[in-house]
Amino acid sequence: MALRSALINAMANAARKAQRSLTRDFNEVEQLQVSKKGPADFVSAADRKAEKILHQELSKLRPDFGFIMEEAGRIEAKDGKTYWVIDPLDGTTNFLHGIPHFAISIAVQREGELIAGIVLDVIRDELFWAEKGVGAYMNERRIRVSARRKLPEALFATGIPFHGRPGHAQFLKEMTSVMGEVAGIRRMGAAALDLAYVAAGRYDGFWEAGLSPWDIAAGIVLVREAGGMVTDLKGGDTMIETGGIVAANDVLHGPLLKLLAKSA
Repeated sequence: MALRSALINAMANAARKAQRSLTRDFNEVEQLQVSKKGPADFVSAADRKAEKILHQELSKLRPDFGFIMEEAGRIEAKDGKTYWVIDPLDGTTNFLHGIPHFAISIAVQREGELIAGIVLDVIRDELFWAEKGVGAYMNERRIRVSARRKLPEALFATGIPFHGRPGHAQFLKEMTSVMGEVAGIRRMGAAALDLAYVAAGRYDGFWEAGLSPWDIAAGIVLVREAGGMVTDLKGGDTMIETGGIVAANDVLHGPLLKLLAKSA
């Protein structure tokens, strides 16, 4: 049985409280008051409520930490170095359409380094968690990236730019380059869960552009601690800054990068 640190327990406990709120709202999704945040990018009352719960709970547990949040923005850290990076509802569009594939994502960033993360699948009740140097787990079971070594056997995940987002033509080039070489590509609509699935060996890799820090911070820790590789779209380490990410096992990461480079 995996022994969770006090930090991971704090994150998990806060996420569980937000999970109960999201589950109640998901069961009444048709009655939610929904407002437009941007073209095809919706924010719901459930989203804001979950973020408020997470902020309140984590503030009590670690009052010196700051926050980087999707809805409320940035709150500076009292200790000047440590931040919670929070997405209270990753997969909002799925949620609002009654699709049970969405998650709560929480990471800890200290002096610019991601040191811990959890991704909680709200409906399946799968808690993916990892801490630097400790490994990655799903609930109480250790997880590892997949052992597949050949592109024709590999299943990759991605995100598709939608209405109001740039990059449509570039994405079509990437799909053309990748899809003819692999066993399949999936687009499930929740980047945090895509990365958790890479860490658990369900997907062999994942790529996407235009993401925000709260979409990927926890997932980066998960994949690294599960033995995988994570870079930006050019093979560098600017995922948080640029929003572009490529994650895969150690053998398929390079080939996936090369396929994407062909479409640049």
